[in-house]
Amino acid sequence: MALNAADLQRKHQLEGAPDPFPSLDSAPVNAAPATTSNGRPDTSSVEAFPSLAPSTPTNAPKTTSGWGTAGAPRIKATLSKQTLHSDTFTLSIVDLSTAGKDGKPTSLGEVMKQIVTQYKIKLEASTNQKSRQTTFYLKSESLKELDKAKRALLAALSPVVTLTVYAPASTIPSIIGTKGATLKQIRDQTGVKIDIPRKDTLPVNGQNGFASGTATPVGPDGEEEEEPQVPITIIGPQPSALEAQALINEKVATKRSRSTQHVKDIPAHVLPFILPRRSTFIDAAEGVDVNLALNTAAREITVTGDREGVVRVIESIKSAVAYFTSEVTSFKLTLPKRQHRLLTGKGADDILAKSKCAVVIADIEEPGDEIIVWGKPADLAAGMTAVMEKANSAYIHEFPLPGPISFSRQLLTYMIRVGYDKTLAAAHPGVSVYTPPVSAVEKATVLSVDLVGDKSAVDNAVSQVSQLIGKLMGATKDVPIDWLVHRIISSGKNAKRVKSFHDAHNVLVFFPPESAEQSSVLLVYDPTSPNASPSPVEKASKLEEVEKELLKMAKDAADVKTVTINVEKKWHDAVVGKNGTTLNAIIGEDKALSIKLGAEAGDASSEDVIQIRGASSDVTRATKEIQKIVEDAKNDEIVSSYAVEFEIDREFVGRIVGAQGAGVNRLRDSLGVKIDFQDEVDDKDEKTKKKKGTHQKVKVKVIGRKENVEEAKKRIMAQADRLADETSEILKIPHQYHSSLIGQSGKYVIRLEEKYAVKITFPRESAENGEGKTRESLKADEVLIKGGRKGVASAKSELIDAVEFEKESNNVVKFTVPTRSVARILGKSGATINEIKDNTGAQIDVDKASDDTSKTNIQVRGTKAAIAEAKAAIIAISDQVVEETTVNITIESRFHRTLIGAGGQGLRDLILRCGGPTDSKIQAGLVRFPRQGEPSDDVRLRGEPKLVAKLQAELEKVVATLKDRIVLGVEVPAAQHRSLIGRGGQHLNDLQSKTGAQVQFPGSRSYNSVGEPENTDELGEVEPANLVKVTGTRAACEKAVVELKASIKPPAAESITAKMSVPLKYHHAVAQQGNFFRSLRSYGVQVEQSKQASGPAVPVRPTASSGNAATEARIDDPDDEDSAIVEAQWQVTSNYQETEDGDSEWTFKARDQAGLEKALKLTQEAIAHAEKMSHVGFLTLPDRSLFPRIVGSKGANVARLRAESGADITVSREDSTIVIVGSEEAIHTAKDAILRTTAQRPPRGGNRRG
Repeated sequence: MALNAADLQRKHQLEGAPDPFPSLDSAPVNAAPATTSNGRPDTSSVEAFPSLAPSTPTNAPKTTSGWGTAGAPRIKATLSKQTLHSDTFTLSIVDLSTAGKDGKPTSLGEVMKQIVTQYKIKLEASTNQKSRQTTFYLKSESLKELDKAKRALLAALSPVVTLTVYAPASTIPSIIGTKGATLKQIRDQTGVKIDIPRKDTLPVNGQNGFASGTATPVGPDGEEEEEPQVPITIIGPQPSALEAQALINEKVATKRSRSTQHVKDIPAHVLPFILPRRSTFIDAAEGVDVNLALNTAAREITVTGDREGVVRVIESIKSAVAYFTSEVTSFKLTLPKRQHRLLTGKGADDILAKSKCAVVIADIEEPGDEIIVWGKPADLAAGMTAVMEKANSAYIHEFPLPGPISFSRQLLTYMIRVGYDKTLAAAHPGVSVYTPPVSAVEKATVLSVDLVGDKSAVDNAVSQVSQLIGKLMGATKDVPIDWLVHRIISSGKNAKRVKSFHDAHNVLVFFPPESAEQSSVLLVYDPTSPNASPSPVEKASKLEEVEKELLKMAKDAADVKTVTINVEKKWHDAVVGKNGTTLNAIIGEDKALSIKLGAEAGDASSEDVIQIRGASSDVTRATKEIQKIVEDAKNDEIVSSYAVEFEIDREFVGRIVGAQGAGVNRLRDSLGVKIDFQDEVDDKDEKTKKKKGTHQKVKVKVIGRKENVEEAKKRIMAQADRLADETSEILKIPHQYHSSLIGQSGKYVIRLEEKYAVKITFPRESAENGEGKTRESLKADEVLIKGGRKGVASAKSELIDAVEFEKESNNVVKFTVPTRSVARILGKSGATINEIKDNTGAQIDVDKASDDTSKTNIQVRGTKAAIAEAKAAIIAISDQVVEETTVNITIESRFHRTLIGAGGQGLRDLILRCGGPTDSKIQAGLVRFPRQGEPSDDVRLRGEPKLVAKLQAELEKVVATLKDRIVLGVEVPAAQHRSLIGRGGQHLNDLQSKTGAQVQFPGSRSYNSVGEPENTDELGEVEPANLVKVTGTRAACEKAVVELKASIKPPAAESITAKMSVPLKYHHAVAQQGNFFRSLRSYGVQVEQSKQASGPAVPVRPTASSGNAATEARIDDPDDEDSAIVEAQWQVTSNYQETEDGDSEWTFKARDQAGLEKALKLTQEAIAHAEKMSHVGFLTLPDRSLFPRIVGSKGANVARLRAESGADITVSREDSTIVIVGSEEAIHTAKDAILRTTAQRPPRGGNRRG
C-alpha cells in the first residue's frame, strides 16, 4: 500500500503536519476537507459553514436565501467566495547544502520567495527555537498549484538521496506499464529520477546475474529467497524518493504470488518447544508448498512459499510461541560450569524428549554457574531429575595447564594449532576434549582443559596429556616480531625456509592469526618427533637458533614504524568509506598495513586520531592519502565521480568478469567502484580487425573515488597481463599411455599442474547421458595443456619424456601355460607370483582362457628385460609341474594331528622320507588334510604319480602303527609337572625321544583326545590334576612310565615359619626390586606378604619452579684448554614424604631353622638400612655420553661408588638422570664421586705438547 505524505512525515518525525501529497485523482474543489490539517476551522469553507439557501447548480455564480423569494429576499443574499485551500508541514532539519549552486537560491528566504513567485501561492514560515523545527503554511486558490508548490518546497529544502528497490523480475512489466505509462505516472507524481536496467541486462534463463554486476540479495543460507531480483534506482529529494519507493513496492506487492515472512525474536526458552512442531506448521499450509528455515543465532524462523500458505504457517508459529510463552514457567539450578557442556546439543534434546522441559544455559564464556529449566509446572519435577541425570552422566576432569600463565598460553596455543584435542579424542574413544575459548585466554589467570567421558578413558587421556606437557617443559618460546611482517615471513620463498626449521632443528613455528594483531611468534620444540631430544639444553639451543633466524628474516622483511595523525572523528567515515572500501584501497591488496581509527588506536585522551603501522614506505604513502581524503572531505569535494577508461582484449573479459559476475563483483564490493565493460564494435570494424589479425579491444570504465578507481584499474590490468601470457597446446599422445601418465587418482598429472601452474586435460569417453565429456573437444589421442607460456613449455617437455619412458617400459607379451601349473605359479596367497613381480619389476596378469580350459593366458607388461626375466621364471615353474594324479585315502580324524605334527613338522618329515621336494611352497599342495572343524576323514594326495604312491604307502604304514598304540596312566604330583616338562619343553622332548612314546600332561591340547588309560583300575582314585597319560607301543609306554616314576621327587618335609612386620614406606628399599627375595630363596626361604606398597619406589623428581633448591654443578678440566665444560643439574628431595602409612606382615617359610634365622636377620638389617635412606638426589647430565664411564666394565665403577658412599645409585636407561638414594651425607658423597669420575678425561694417544 502506498504511503501518503502524512505517513512520510510521521516516519521523519513530522507529526502534526497536513498531507502535502494528496492523490492526483482527488475530488473536485468543492470536495476539499472541511478543516485544515492543523485542527483550526476554515471559516471560508462552504462545507464547514454551509449556506442556508437551497442547493443550486455548481456552475451558478451565486446562491439565494432559502427564507424568501428571489425577488424579495428577507435577508440580502451574498456571493460565495472562491474556495481557499491551505496546507502546512513541519521540517526538523532544513537542508541548504546545494544553496548557491547552479543558480539556486542561497537562503531559506530566497527559496520561499522563488516558490511564491513561481506558483502564485501564499507562504509563511515560523521556527521554534527550542525544538529547532520550522513550520510552513501554504495557501492557494488552486489545489493543484498548492500541491506543486509544496513538492517544490520539500525538494528544495530536503537532501537528495539515492535509494535502491529490488523487485522480482516478473514484476518489472507491471512497474513500467504499457508504453511506460505507469513509470511515467510515478515520475510525474513524485518528481524523482527512476532508473530500471535495460531488458538485455535482466536475468535470462533463471540466471541470477546482471551485466552491470549488481549483486542480487540472497537469503541467509546463501540461496535466493524467491526469484531473481532487479535493482531499481531512485534519485531525488528524500521525501519524494521515499514516496516513489512506496509506490513501486505497492506495485510489487500486488503482483507477487510468492512471499517470504519471518517470525523474529522468539524467546530463547520458547524456541526448544517450537522446533519439534515443524510437521504441525507444515500441515497448517494445507498442502501448499512452503519452506521453513531456522536461524538459531537470531532465534528467527523464515517461511517461504505461496503467499496464502505462508500467512497460515506464520499464524500457526506465532500462536505456538504465544501459547508456550504463557504456559511454561521456570526454576533455576546451580551447577559447575564444566557440567554445562553435557546439557547442550544432544544432551538438551534428550532432556526435552524425556521430561518435556527445556534447558537454557548461558554462553560458556560468560561467568556464572546458573542454568534455567523451563516447562509446564507439572513437568518441572521430571525436568530437574532429567537435568541432574544428564549432568552426572559423564565423568569430567578439569586439567589445569601448568604456569606461569605465559607458559599456559603457549601450551594451549600449541594444542589448538596442532589439533591436539581431536587427536586425543581419537586416541581415546568416548572422550571429548574442550579447550578454553580464545576470547577468554588473554584475561584468564589459570587455563584448563576439560576432558569428558568414562572415568577410565578420561584417566588414560589425562595421563597422555601429562606426558605431553612433560615433554613441552622448556620446549616453547615466544619471539617478539611485529605482526605486520608475519605475512611476509610466512609466505612466498620464506615459507619453505620456515618449514625447513622443523627438518633442521625439530622446531615448529606458529604465527598468530592476522586478525589478532599479535606481535609474537610461538616456537615449539616438536615433542612428537622421533628425533626429539629429552635434553633441556638441546631444546633451548634449537629454539635459540630458530629465534635468531626468524629475527633476521623479520629485520630483512620490513622496517616497521607507527605514525599517529590527528583527524577529527567526524571525518573518520570518509577515510573508511562505504563498507570499508576506501580503507581497503589504502591498505592495499597485500594487507601489510594496520590502520586504527579513534578508540581503536588506544589513545584514551582523544578519539580524534588515526594510527598507522607498517613498513615505512607504506606508512608514508597511507599518511599522505588519508590527509588528502580528509582535506577533500573538509572541502566537500565530490571525488566519488572520478572516472578512468582503459582497454583490454575482449577475449579476457569473460575470465575477469567471472561466472555470473563473481570476479568483477568482488572488485566492486571491496573497493566500492562502478565497473562497466563497453563492447560496441560495428560489423565493419569487426571484419577489419579479423582481416588484420589484431586483438579486439573492449573499453573498461571505472567510476568512484580516485584512490579506489586507480586500485581497481591496477588489479584489472594485472589480471589481463596474466591472461595475456596464457597459452595452450595440444599434444598427440597415444591413448594407451594416458592412464599411466595420469596416475592413481590423478596424482601424477596433479603434480605436474601444481609444479608448473598449468591445467592438463585428458580426453574422456562420453557416456550415453553426456557425463564424462570434457569442455574441450579432444580426440582420443590428444592432451591439452593450458597456462602460462613457460609453464606450458615445461609441462610439455616433462610429458613427452614420460611418454618416451612409457613406450620403453610399457611393452606387453602374452603366452599360455598349462592350467594345472597355475596354482604352483601363483603360490600360497599369491606369494610366488608376487615374488616374481618384485624381483623383475614387471606387471603380470593371469587370466584363464575361455575356449580351452587346459590352458591359461598370462600377460606380462614392462620393460623388455623385465618381461623376459618374468616369462622365464614362470615357464621354469610351469615345466616343473608334470602330469599329476590325485588320490583320496581314508584316515581317521583322531590321527590327523599326530600325522601333521607340531607346526606341520611331522608332515614335512614324512614327505622328505618319501623323496618329495624340500621347498615348503611346493610341499603345501602335496598332502591336504581336512580343515579344522570339517567332519571328514578324507586326506587328498596330489602330485607326481610315483611320489603320490610313496606318500600313500607311508601314510598307511604310520596309521597302522598308530592304531596299535595304547594309553597308560601314571600318577605325578601336579607341583612337579613344570620341572618334568622343562623350560621350553626340553625335558619332555628328551623323554619322548628316549622312549619313543608321547607324554600328555593335564592341560595340553591333545590330553583329552588320546582317550582313557588302560590301567585306570590300577591307578585307583587319582586326582585328575595328577594323572599323566602316555601313548605309543606297549614297550615304549611302559619304558616311559618307569622313567616318569623315577623322576618324581619325594614330598618335602613340613616347612618352618615365622612372621615379621615391615613398614610399607620401607617396602621398596627393602625389596630392592625383588633382589632381596631372590637372595632369601638361596637359603631355602620363601616370603609371603599380606600387603604390598602401591606408590613409586622413589619420589617424583621436583620441577624447577617447585621451590626445591637446585644446585648447578660444573665439570671442568682447567688444566686442559680443550676440555669441554659440562653442566649437571642436582636436585634433592625427602625420600618418604609421600609414602603410605601402615605395616605389611611378612610370613617366612624355611626348610630348616638355620635358614629361617638367617632370613630374619637379613630382613632386620635391610629395614635398618632403609631407615637411613632419608633423601633422594637427582643428578641430570647434559647427555648419556658419560654414562659408560660412570657404570664401568660390567658395573664395576657404580658398584665401587655404592660401596664407598653407602648410597644406592641407579643409572637410568631412558634419560640422562641418575637417581641416588641414601642419607643426606651419603647422596652428596656419591654425587661428588660421580662428578669427579665424569671430569676425568681418558688418556690421549701421545703428548701434544711434545
